Amino acid sequence: MGNLRRTTGHTYDPNRVARNRYAAAMLVSLGAFAIAATLIVLLPGPDTLVVIRGLLRGGRSRGLSTTLGVLCGLVLWVAAASLGLSAVLRASKIGYDILRAVGAAYLIWLGVLALRTRGTVPSTTDSPRRELLGSGYVAGLLTDLLNPKVGVFFVTFLPSFVPQGYPVGATCLLFGAIFVVLTGLYFAVLLALAQRVTGWMTEPRIRRRLDTVTGTVLVGLGLRLAID
Repeated sequence: MGNLRRTTGHTYDPNRVARNRYAAAMLVSLGAFAIAATLIVLLPGPDTLVVIRGLLRGGRSRGLSTTLGVLCGLVLWVAAASLGLSAVLRASKIGYDILRAVGAAYLIWLGVLALRTRGTVPSTTDSPRRELLGSGYVAGLLTDLLNPKVGVFFVTFLPSFVPQGYPVGATCLLFGAIFVVLTGLYFAVLLALAQRVTGWMTEPRIRRRLDTVTGTVLVGLGLRLAID
């Protein structure tokens, strides 16, 4: 009987039960967020198009620098959302409209630039100042920073997965970091696959078609951002 009492008798500890439920809630939220974030990352948007444009204009190195710009832009928006700055942007219609107009103009400009130079390979003698805002790291960074929908997305999407009782700011920062990592993995796969088709992408006829599609879609996304 003594052995049976030792093996089957458990003292009920309400604090331990609460901690287990607390941890379980976070694990469920992390799993749900990871699934939702993965699906969102896989949807092609302006970030993907800008990275593809970088690959077309400067190969894998340009695509990599554009990707780094995109990731830095996401990090800044995640930090802003965690600090509540994106909520201020959402509440300020004038600030939102100004940033939206600038972002739309920038996307349209990138699209027009792609259409004007479609099928051509940048020369090493070209002035770097001419493409400063339309290529590489800066293009990736500005594509995110000048799109207020990214900030509003984070300030509405991230908190919806925060379990009850957890600090919103710190948990949003954690979820945002996961989102950035997933985005980085997505672009790593994209760059790895792009390396295999670099020769195909550099053919003038193929480049012309890809530049045309990329430029047209970027213009369309800019117009959509402007009128939404």
